[in-house]
Amino acid sequence: MQSLRGTKDILPNEIHIWQTIHKIAHNTLNIYNYEEIRTPIIENTELFQRSIGNFTDIVNKEMYSFHDQGKRHITLRPEGTASIARALITNKMYTEKPINRLWYLGPMFRYERPQKGRQRQFHQLGIECIGSDMPVADIEVIKLANEILQKIECKDQYSLEINSIGNLHEREIYKLDLVEYLKKYENELDKDSKNRMSKNPLRILDSKNLKTQEILKDAPKLKQYLNKTSLKHFETICEHLTYLNIKYKINNYLVRGLDYYNYTAFEIKTKNFNQQNTICGGGRYDNLIEQLGGPRIPAVGWAIGLERLILLMQKSISHRIQQDRIYIAIQNLYTIDILWDIIHVLQEYQLKFELDLSNNNLSKQIKRANQLKAEICFIIGENEINDKSITIKWLKTRTQQTIKLSNLRKYIKYLKRFHYLTKY
Repeated sequence: MQSLRGTKDILPNEIHIWQTIHKIAHNTLNIYNYEEIRTPIIENTELFQRSIGNFTDIVNKEMYSFHDQGKRHITLRPEGTASIARALITNKMYTEKPINRLWYLGPMFRYERPQKGRQRQFHQLGIECIGSDMPVADIEVIKLANEILQKIECKDQYSLEINSIGNLHEREIYKLDLVEYLKKYENELDKDSKNRMSKNPLRILDSKNLKTQEILKDAPKLKQYLNKTSLKHFETICEHLTYLNIKYKINNYLVRGLDYYNYTAFEIKTKNFNQQNTICGGGRYDNLIEQLGGPRIPAVGWAIGLERLILLMQKSISHRIQQDRIYIAIQNLYTIDILWDIIHVLQEYQLKFELDLSNNNLSKQIKRANQLKAEICFIIGENEINDKSITIKWLKTRTQQTIKLSNLRKYIKYLKRFHYLTKY
């Protein structure tokens, strides 16, 4: 029995990486008063059609949609922002406070061709700052993405690209001129770009086709169509990024693949030169909440793809599983008092341990402790059981000593004092 194509088991020897990311995200975002939110994995299909856009690849090609037993049209969420916006409206969170800073981490689903860093069930860490149209909110979320990546030790392995895509009115005028320009080269465009000419021409700017990219070099630039408000918003962001010493590059072709963005769009890309190099994407979406039936509330946010982030982490940090456990080798598993007394002390000091359950002889149990690269082995043979003592064997140096069970707390305090043992 195989797992479904595009899905992956996260095994015990990998899960600590995910826990590290969650811990760093929680600690970093908590300082900025971002609160974790968890939304359902399934939503009404209409939510994503209305938010992401009917002409996007996600809605047209990639969503997992079905009718449930009640004939409702259901979709496995392909991204997180629309669900957060829906939750804000459903629960009237905007009546409790004017600014809602939220973050989430969970699985998303898109029917795409699986490849390295891209799965059909994938995971995103995302944040949304809801309630402010000020450029400083954009800066806050970009700064947080940068801080999290720095703390995960991905420094110097990524670059930030930003653009202003203006408001809806400015984009509509620009689209007309862009299409007019591209019509001259229609026969030379790639297949996807040809299809987008009438439906979603802005997405052509994001084409990875080399010939299309060459054609776009002389195309009208969106920034030439922006008014003073759009330009001022973008200039302020650039000034703040410079002050914060966050390096960035202005990418005039960056538009993002979702219809709800306006003004700011940004991506953080790895320095690997392949098509799956975007690890974080985000921007401002001031009309989405109103578009879904709520009040007009501006917002900005981003999402990081965890599978791609983990690939980046593996290049910069050693993910050795913590092996500093205590292995308990016991000759008689039917022994009651001494075994559980030892375990209670280890629990009291929050020390990671593993009890051998094989009932093999002690030499085989100690061999197993070595194979698992445990630091210390507690050996409890017949003599130790009779004397209420423990033989402590250091597996790397092969030195050992025997102590009375009554002195175990003192011994652990001594070890912790000199950092020989850590909490689990």
